Amino acid sequence: MKRTPAALWIWYRGTDFLGFQRQPEGLTVQEALEDAMRKAGVPYPIMPAGRTDRGVHARMQVASVRLPPCYTSEMLAERLPPHAPPGIGLCVARRPPEGFHAQWSAVGKEYRYRVQLGGSVAEAWRPFAMEASLEPRLEGLTLRPERVAELLGATVGRRDFYAFHEHSSLRKPRTLESATLHELGGGLFELRLRGDGFGRYQVRYLVGSTLLTAAGGLSEELFRSALESGTPIPGLKAPAKGLVLWEVRYPSDKDPFPSEERARAPGLPSAPPFCLPDGAETQAA
Repeated sequence: MKRTPAALWIWYRGTDFLGFQRQPEGLTVQEALEDAMRKAGVPYPIMPAGRTDRGVHARMQVASVRLPPCYTSEMLAERLPPHAPPGIGLCVARRPPEGFHAQWSAVGKEYRYRVQLGGSVAEAWRPFAMEASLEPRLEGLTLRPERVAELLGATVGRRDFYAFHEHSSLRKPRTLESATLHELGGGLFELRLRGDGFGRYQVRYLVGSTLLTAAGGLSEELFRSALESGTPIPGLKAPAKGLVLWEVRYPSDKDPFPSEERARAPGLPSAPPFCLPDGAETQAA
């Protein structure tokens, strides 16, 4: 009998893991998840939509897996959660459309980055947000939200982001569809970046370098030149703890998760880093 495919929507807090991908030493999300799945009766490896680095969180990581004969996605949804360690959970397990693959079917992703631009970060958010005033290259500099929003908007477009990702990632044009700044309250802001693909550390370098330029620690001329030509600059890589893989997107005929389900994220914890303070937000001008 054939094994049946399943699509998993997984969330995790990256704080206690050495990234997603299995490694020879140290606990990773993949190792912890596959161990939990073995205990739930699925002894097969998973294929994620992509990897996240050490300390990065995911509201929506998607994974493909094959289930044993006579084992259904509904059974996995019931049996997996009791074995999942703290910091990892399952939102949805479902049989996907024909031809679905978590990685190769994906057409885009959205990342969100939380940064405290003014005041003191709330204790609940401290492990999940960058505190700009504590970054050595930003210390003593002024960060105005409207200036951050202006420079962030300049990153949108199809371009070579070579200056803003690790050179181990393939150099090729990538499209950043939108990049916006949102105020979450209490001096906490969220940068939302949506695109068709990202190189390694690209979001963190874009965020950090945007903040550095907005604060006057990097010239705007260099920043914009790097965006247009890919010429390396002494940019800033923002810390991992503020970054969340928010969503993975698929074509409508391949997407296992309908839009209304994506909006309500069943089973997602309401605590940081996934919720908004006081339930309020506004987009910075």
